[in-house]
Amino acid sequence: MFTGIVTDVGEVVVATERGAGLRRLAIQCGYQPGSIALGASIACAGVCLTVVETPNSGKPTTFMVDVGAETLAVTSAGRWQAGTRLNLERALRIGDELGGHIVTGHVDGLAEVVDREDLVEMVRLTVQIDAPLSRFVAPKGAVTLDGTSLTVNDVTDNRFSVLIIPHTLRVTTLGQLQRGDVANLEVDMMARYLDRLLHRPSDLRVP
Repeated sequence: MFTGIVTDVGEVVVATERGAGLRRLAIQCGYQPGSIALGASIACAGVCLTVVETPNSGKPTTFMVDVGAETLAVTSAGRWQAGTRLNLERALRIGDELGGHIVTGHVDGLAEVVDREDLVEMVRLTVQIDAPLSRFVAPKGAVTLDGTSLTVNDVTDNRFSVLIIPHTLRVTTLGQLQRGDVANLEVDMMARYLDRLLHRPSDLRVP
C-alpha cells in the first residue's frame, strides 16, 4: 500500500530481457544503503514491484526487480531502458502520514498526454484514457499518474486535466511529460469499489 507521495526519483541502469515475457531491471536510488530488504515492495512510476536482489551495500543504492508479462502489457514498464527516470515510493508503514490518498500500485492503464500548458512555475496536463476507465474519474477526485497523487481539475468524456505545482515539478518526473507521452494511471480505489457495489447483481445478498 502507498500514498502517491514520491520520496525519490530513481534511474534504470540495466534492463535485461529474461525470456517468457520477463524483464529484470536494476534501479539506482537515493535511499539509504542497506535499508531495502529482499521482498520489499517499491512503487516504481506507480507500479508496485518486488525487490528480488540488492547487489551492493554502498552508494548509490541499487535494487533489482522483475517485471512480468501482465505488468508489461498494462503499464509503461516495457518502455523503460537504461537512463529512464522513475518516481519511487516505498511501502506505507503503520503510523506513517497519509499525505496523498490510498494507492495500491496496481496500474489500471495508460494515460496519454494530449495537451501541455506551461504556466508560471506550473504545468497543466490534459490526458486521455480508455473510455471504460473514465467513469472512475471525477472533478476534485484523486488519481495517480506515474505514482504521483494528483487532484483532478476538469473532466470531459475520457479526458481530464491536472495541475502540477512547483514542488511536484521539482521532486517527480511529471515535468518531463510532453504531448504524446504516456503515464501509468491508477484510479481511486474507493471509486472502483463503489462502482462494483452499485453494479453488483440485485439478487446477490451481503451477509
